[in-house]
Amino acid sequence: MKNKILFVFSLLFGLMFINSGLNKIFQYMPMPKDMPENMMKVVEAFGAIIWLMPLIAVVEIIGGVLVIIPKYRALGAILIFPIMIGILLTHIFNAPSGLPIALILLAVLAWIMIENRAKYASLFK
Repeated sequence: MKNKILFVFSLLFGLMFINSGLNKIFQYMPMPKDMPENMMKVVEAFGAIIWLMPLIAVVEIIGGVLVIIPKYRALGAILIFPIMIGILLTHIFNAPSGLPIALILLAVLAWIMIENRAKYASLFK
């Protein structure tokens, strides 16, 4: 039963990151109109670095797909981890209204990584 629940959470987690990455490329979801001013500055700064958003988008898409596939879930979690830390810090310092979702995503990622800790053992030898 635990594996089925983990699969459902991994599927939803992966789909959220795939959607986020595709939105960065195709921009099909509008930006919220009530975004804080400091968050708008962050978005403008990221936009000024031409290669950054496409890179993040590709990593989110690849990481999201890998998280969905059980055999490659550990690799996908490693790819998404630095992006997740960035999301968490962004919501802590610039947009606290999104912090609950960021914490839920972090908890799912932590669960995925804990379940795959044996695969990470060789990284710490």
